[in-house]
Amino acid sequence: MEVIQKTKIEKAENTAAATKKVFKVYGIPLPLFLLTAVVTIAASFFDVLPGSIVGALAICFALGIIFGEIGDRIPIWNEYVGGGAILTFLAVAYLVYSGVMPEKTVETITVFMDDTNFLALFISVLITGSILAVNRKLLLKALVGYVPAILAGIAGAMAFGALAGLLTGIPIPKILAMYVLPIMGGGTGAGAIPMSEIYANVTGNDPKQFLSFAFPILTIANIICIVVAALLHKLGERIPALSGNGELVRGKGLDASEEAPNVKVTLKEVGAGLLLSTFFYVLGTLMSKKVLPTIGGVQVHAFAYMVVFVAIFNALNLIPEELKQGTKKLQGFFSGQFLLVIMVGVGVAYTDLGEIIQALNLQNIFIASLIVVGATLGSGLFGYLIGFFPIEASITAGLCMANRGGSGDLEVLSASKRMNLLSFAQISSRLGGGIMLVVASIVFGMVF
Repeated sequence: MEVIQKTKIEKAENTAAATKKVFKVYGIPLPLFLLTAVVTIAASFFDVLPGSIVGALAICFALGIIFGEIGDRIPIWNEYVGGGAILTFLAVAYLVYSGVMPEKTVETITVFMDDTNFLALFISVLITGSILAVNRKLLLKALVGYVPAILAGIAGAMAFGALAGLLTGIPIPKILAMYVLPIMGGGTGAGAIPMSEIYANVTGNDPKQFLSFAFPILTIANIICIVVAALLHKLGERIPALSGNGELVRGKGLDASEEAPNVKVTLKEVGAGLLLSTFFYVLGTLMSKKVLPTIGGVQVHAFAYMVVFVAIFNALNLIPEELKQGTKKLQGFFSGQFLLVIMVGVGVAYTDLGEIIQALNLQNIFIASLIVVGATLGSGLFGYLIGFFPIEASITAGLCMANRGGSGDLEVLSASKRMNLLSFAQISSRLGGGIMLVVASIVFGMVF
């Protein structure tokens, strides 16, 4: 009997040792992953990659996993720049810029991101899951204090922008109009582009005069935001008191995650989480397109409405606990397994590496850096005063105002390892971007 038991133990140990020796990539044994990657990339170069969501997912997974694994293993880069996700975004942007990526593949990925709009699904799932996971006792406190934290970040960006103007000799009004506004405007589609129309209405000039300058500045500020986000993450590890490890509100004896009773979560609840995510996005779209598209003359984005309605449903406890937990599991799956796919899509469809190169001169880098630092300090210090963790407040109310909108939010939160804060980041990009359009109409009227 002892001999049999010993034999079983030895077999188990040998099996465990053999399992440890198998090197896996993305949970797949390396030889099998190499086979999938080689076949997919070969199909891309021979222009036979399916021009559908299937082909787009295949190439996005292949490239994302390759660059993601490399980026997570490069010293310094993996700690201070954002690791695999950011390398993926920059590497595929270079493949497009240099012409290495076949045009048909670029088109397939762009259609996947734009026409299929997988990014909207990704953001919807993350918003729904992250808000439903928040303790209802802290949710109202977070939302009430968050908009003032955004305003504090804007004030900090303007103050440091003015300082940059004094140091570089550029007139402060020009700094505010041509640097601070596009950087803090909530991105490209909801920020710089409508801002250029305001510029054209006020000045009578071609909106391209504003956009040709705003796009490069916004792009370089976005890169700075990513680096600052990674540095804030490291600061939080060094000084734990400054960080909530992904939770925004400092609560005495309260966990920011909703208290989860012992409920059984099956794949059915996870599927229901997908239904809830799509429902809230449709509801937000209905509000932003038909019911109440503007408030005080400011266009309200579907994601902004979505954040509000998910918060209301959570605060009123209208969603059963098992569905909350199913949605939270779905959020974890999307943020963990689809992030690299999204980074490839953003790098291909929404990034012009030429703009980044055009923006790379010392004066622009210096001015954009000061503005980003001002936004970070303004939101972080004010956030601390009203009961937020300063690092989380700086990342969401500061950096997610100074980046380039929805895709920039993903890059910043990935670099800071705080993807669960996407709901607050979206408030910054959408609602904060709307606030900046009002500010732009005032500033342009004063400057030009």
